[in-house]
Amino acid sequence: MLLKNKNAVIYGGGGAIGGAIALAFAREGANIFLAGRTHAKLDKVAGEISALGGVVETALVDALDEESVEKHADEVAAKAGGIDIVLNAVGVFHVQGTPLADLSLKDFEYPVASYIRTNYITAKAAARHMKKKGTGVIQMLTTPVSRMPGPGFMGHSVACAGVEAMTRHLAGELGIDGIRVICLRSHMIPDVAALDSHSRDIFLRNAELAGVTLDEMFAGAASGTLLKRLPTLAEVANTAVFMASEYAGAMTGTVANLTSGFILD
Repeated sequence: MLLKNKNAVIYGGGGAIGGAIALAFAREGANIFLAGRTHAKLDKVAGEISALGGVVETALVDALDEESVEKHADEVAAKAGGIDIVLNAVGVFHVQGTPLADLSLKDFEYPVASYIRTNYITAKAAARHMKKKGTGVIQMLTTPVSRMPGPGFMGHSVACAGVEAMTRHLAGELGIDGIRVICLRSHMIPDVAALDSHSRDIFLRNAELAGVTLDEMFAGAASGTLLKRLPTLAEVANTAVFMASEYAGAMTGTVANLTSGFILD
């Protein structure tokens, strides 16, 4: 098992991506601490992990609130003996598809402030405990819009670019403490639309603006990749496992490109 006895905290653990990665971590032996804002979603993922024979706990945590995150991290570390892995898979519903002339400052700022804020808060809380052990892995998520020209997703683009910049900066600061910082950049994942209402609403909005159906939008996106297909949820989850494991022990400050060749690094 690649992550045997590792303590992994997953913020947004009730969502499609956070839940899939939590399950993948559990299969590889990690002890899972799911954090989120909805009991039902967390309990569903926890039930699936328990069915695998995994160790899992859930907690209601607002990952945009520093006090809530710090308190939870302290509780996990005290109970489990430390934190080895933290993943921020928090999703923030925001406006997409609105051109600059019609985009309010509030709608532009919201995803930027929210995604930067939550990743900063969760990374800081985890790093305090990882430093004590001299090891740890912090993982963040972004999308190809960090590198794409518009139109219609300025706030999301700036937010993702900011998270990727944070990955590099934190890697430079925390490397001396044995802490690796990794970003996973995935293209749109069709599986997620079927599992997560938040993501599905955004996908449907973008498809509507493009004047196509959801299936047509996915097909068009797939045709623009080198592999002529979009990534699967399992591929993203398995990459997260690899990046959190000692197999990727020499990797930090990098963005794992899971766009099927849509974006080249």
